[in-house]
Amino acid sequence: MFYRSDSRAPDQMRPVNIIPDYIATAEGSALIEVGNTRVICTASVEETVPSFLRNSGRGWVSAEYGMLPRSTLTRSPREAARGKIGGRTHEIQRLIGRSLRAVTDMEQLGERTILIDCDVIQADGGTRTAAITGGFVALGLAAQKLVEAGTLTTVPLPWS
Repeated sequence: MFYRSDSRAPDQMRPVNIIPDYIATAEGSALIEVGNTRVICTASVEETVPSFLRNSGRGWVSAEYGMLPRSTLTRSPREAARGKIGGRTHEIQRLIGRSLRAVTDMEQLGERTILIDCDVIQADGGTRTAAITGGFVALGLAAQKLVEAGTLTTVPLPWS
């Protein structure tokens, strides 16, 4: 039988572990571990929206994604040091944002933005899916805090 480099069978998933509230200062956060991939995701709430949404009653969810220089076998320079993000990073940020907006009721969110930051601290494959999953957990925790504060009446996500 064929096994992968980490000794998993072809039909075997990587172990998944999510630690909620990993960053105490963020409205929502999670450390997600998928096999040896580890991503810290935080959600920050801002009481503003992009200009195209002003006075619409709708909110926005946006994402940023980055990899630490030594999250892989060889060091990669920080994209900020080069002065701009690469095409791969830009597309991953767009994917995370689109995925989280697709499951968020923007009218229930109201005119506020939730920014999701996904920082890969160790990459061993699957960073996109780990970032989307961890970002969803962080988004849900931030939304729950808005409900507890009386700012929202319900969490604007499918499980509520």
